[in-house]
Order: sequence, then structure tokens, then C-alpha cells
Amino acid sequence: MEAVPAGGSASIRYDSRLPEAITSGTYFERGDVLVARITPSFENGKQGKADDLPAAFGVGSTELIPLQPIGKGDPWYLFYYLLHPDVRDHLTGKMEGSTARQRVPDQALLELMVPTPPPTEQARIACVFRVLQRLRDVEARAILATRELKQAAMQQLFTQGLRGEEQKETEIGPVPASWDVVRLGTRCDVVSSSLSYTDFSAMQDISTAETVKAMGVKVSDMNREGNSVRFTHSAIEKHVPRSVAERRLVPPDTIVFPKRGAAIATNKKRLTTAWTVLDPNLIGVRAREQLTTAYLFYWLQSFDLRSITEPGPTPQLNKKHLVPLSMPVPSDYGEQAEITAVLEAIDESLDVHERKRAALEQLCRALLNDLMTGRLRVRDSGEGVAA
Repeated sequence: MEAVPAGGSASIRYDSRLPEAITSGTYFERGDVLVARITPSFENGKQGKADDLPAAFGVGSTELIPLQPIGKGDPWYLFYYLLHPDVRDHLTGKMEGSTARQRVPDQALLELMVPTPPPTEQARIACVFRVLQRLRDVEARAILATRELKQAAMQQLFTQGLRGEEQKETEIGPVPASWDVVRLGTRCDVVSSSLSYTDFSAMQDISTAETVKAMGVKVSDMNREGNSVRFTHSAIEKHVPRSVAERRLVPPDTIVFPKRGAAIATNKKRLTTAWTVLDPNLIGVRAREQLTTAYLFYWLQSFDLRSITEPGPTPQLNKKHLVPLSMPVPSDYGEQAEITAVLEAIDESLDVHERKRAALEQLCRALLNDLMTGRLRVRDSGEGVAA
């Protein structure tokens, strides 16, 4: 099943095996649409199209359903129709079996009502989605390449700097001769909020001249759209007295990351943008003088939290694991700023590609609804297709 793509990409991976090595599986032919039947693969949109199969037929997982249109139906039109959210929801409701192993029955797909415009229009509709998918694939590759560039840049910048200095050997390896290697606890404060998330959620929201905006954040808020770098919004936002915020909340420009459970392995770090209440699964770090927040933020992005995680049934890390960390620090504020400027430029490029991909995905969802219901028609422009 791992060889079958999700999210609208159609290319399937294949392995060549001797016939005697194949003891079970689902027969399919070149050009078939292959739909995952089992949860959660089906709900995640796992399906592919066997166009580049290096043989006339193949054998796949028993959790795949092969489909091919009868007559002049366009298989690509069928492929994209099956990605329509309403179609997926309808078929999900037809699943059978135990909760963890539910499957879409073959019959549910065979009985599915499919709108069938003329074959030429089916082909034009499919062409629109194939163009969009190619554009999405371009952005996905650009995102991957930019992320790899950022990792390489951080490795280079935090070990060699930008000024071509001679290097010196330290406990963490070679660094520029003018840099310091310091304990994180000597340049940073490890912080958490003394106001509990539960108490914060129960507080009244009163906006006056004496109150400030505050957020309550959980690990799940790191995954909200728009929060990939900073907490721009959260599930709970309200105003609290400034005196309470200054005594009991985490201030803006605090770097926050998970401290308990499997979320540590995601290595996600975020910056606060307001006075913030952290739930018990989060911890924060703030830069003191001689260290810029931006430099600290990027260095922490290069650092793998798993390397200091306390093992056990529930992985965790605490202040005692963070304070002794050794980190390289340019003695010159200017070089700290130059390093972060390079990484911020890479992040800006990454943001552009991610926004383009998001826009293409939104357009694809909208067109799935409009083209597959006939609200929008695709006409032949003579040189291609046009809406």
C-alpha cells in the first residue's frame, strides 16, 4: 500500500518479481485505476493509475480495487471523480468490518452513480486536473528542495559562519575562531506559564485599556494553518489584565516546542506573538542579551530534540535537559543578523512555494465540485481547453 500515492498524484511504484514469488494479490491491467479500500488509506485519498506499468498486467495488494471504464469512458475522468470529497464521504459511509479494519466493498463502488458527460468533455475535464496536478507536483518538489537547502545552509552557517574565518576546535566541533561556545542556560531562560491552560480557558474575555491580548496554545495549535513559524492564532484567544500576563504568562518572542510524548519527535518550534499560556506538554526558551531571538530560533531549528529526550513509555524533556546544551554563538551581533537574514530569505522562498501549493489545492477542490457537477463546463479552445 505504501507504493500507492495520495493527494491526487497518480504515479505508482512497482517491483518486478518471479511468478513463483507471488502467492496472493489483486490482478490489474495497464491503465486501471487502483483504489485503496481499507481505512485510513481510502479516507486519505490513496489511489493511483497503472499507466506506466512495465507489463500488460500486474498483481497488487489485496487491499486495492482495480477499476476501468466500460466503453468510451475516460479512465482519468473516473480517477479524478473518485477524489471528490462528497464521493469519498459517501463511500466511507458504506465501509464494512471492524473499526480498525473497515473496507469499502467492491459492490459499493460498482453501484456508485457517476455523472457521465460526453467522452470528449470527460477528456477535457481530466486534462484540467492533470495540468493542475503537474503544477502541484512542481511546487511539492520545490518545497522539498528548499527544505533541503535550508538544512544544508544551517549546517554550513552554524559551523563556518559567513566571514571566512579560521576555525577552532571545540567540544561541539569546529567553529569560527571569534565565536563562543556557551551553555544555553547562560544566554537563555527556559520558561513556562504559571497560569494553567484550564484556568485560562475559564477566564472572562474583557478588553480594556488595562488588558492585553493573550493566547492559549497546545501542541495541536502548531499544526494550524498560518502557524508554521509563529502562533498567529489558537483555539483560545482572549484579553487578560496586563499585571496577570506579566506575572503568569509567557511573553511574545518566546520559542516554544513540545516537551512530552511523541510530539517531541516532530521537532517543531514556534514563536509566540502575544502573551501566551502554554499547556503542560509545551515548554519555552527566551534569548537574553548578547543573543538575538532570530538566531536562537534558527539554531534550535537545526537541533534535534530527540537527542536530549529522556527515554521511557512517555518520552519527555525538561529544563534540566536544555540548560546544559552547548551552542555556537557569533560574538558580533552583526554576524548573528547576517546569518538569520540568509535563513529568513530561504524561509520566504519556502513560504511562497507553500502558498502556491495551497492555492492550487484549493483551486483543485473547487473545480472538482464545479466540473463534476456541471456547474462549470470545459470547452475546446482549438489549441487546448478553456473554462
